Amino acid sequence: MNYVKLDINDGIGTVEFFTEQSNSLPGEILKKLTETITEAGNNPDIKVIVLKSGGDRTFCAGASFDELIAIDSPERGKEFFMGFANVINAMRKAPKFVIGRLQGKAVGGGIGLAASVDYCFASKHSAIKLSELALGIGPFVVGPAIERKMGLSAMSQMGINPDEFYDPKWAHQKGLFGKLYDDVPSLDKAVNELAKKLAAYNPEAMAELKKVFWKGTEHWDELLAERAETSGKLVLSDFTRNFIQKFKNK
Repeated sequence: MNYVKLDINDGIGTVEFFTEQSNSLPGEILKKLTETITEAGNNPDIKVIVLKSGGDRTFCAGASFDELIAIDSPERGKEFFMGFANVINAMRKAPKFVIGRLQGKAVGGGIGLAASVDYCFASKHSAIKLSELALGIGPFVVGPAIERKMGLSAMSQMGINPDEFYDPKWAHQKGLFGKLYDDVPSLDKAVNELAKKLAAYNPEAMAELKKVFWKGTEHWDELLAERAETSGKLVLSDFTRNFIQKFKNK
């Protein structure tokens, strides 16, 4: 049932992902997301990209616990966390605006995805939680994207309180969400309206404007790789393995 798909309609490329475990992301889906976003960015028939997930509850629950607990070496750990780094960098490098559509909660890496789009719409059910520290690791890979969008203060508040969900209104005030909506139909209408407008604008102007928005992130290929290496080592700790096993046994 897990999938990543790309639909193209009137210059709008909609990238949708789904996994049965609350849209948590295993390595295979992360790889496919990177490839699909890159493909959409390179497709001349696509003028704007929309990123969304399937289902009606959780936008993204972050990393797949099944894959985290299966990691058996620092090298495999880095490889897994590079999956998130590659998705973030694919959105950063795409020469088109990426619009995010959040219908529900975002946890851990899910916030990293939301922070890496160029404009994010969300529903009133889109609470966020940066849970990594509770697992014995930290929001190292997604941290630069979250800090860029929300500021160091907001990121540190979430990072230090990994068990706390933060209200969508707070996320809106901190700049993660551009607008909030009471229900999914209103959310989808707003996403479609902006996407249609952008699809009619000058692609060259939008590509140049995106460069301006992301100025100062040119070193992220190296930075996120270093962060992935850190997470890949920490995920092997007894603390992390015990936490994940207790969570799975609930």
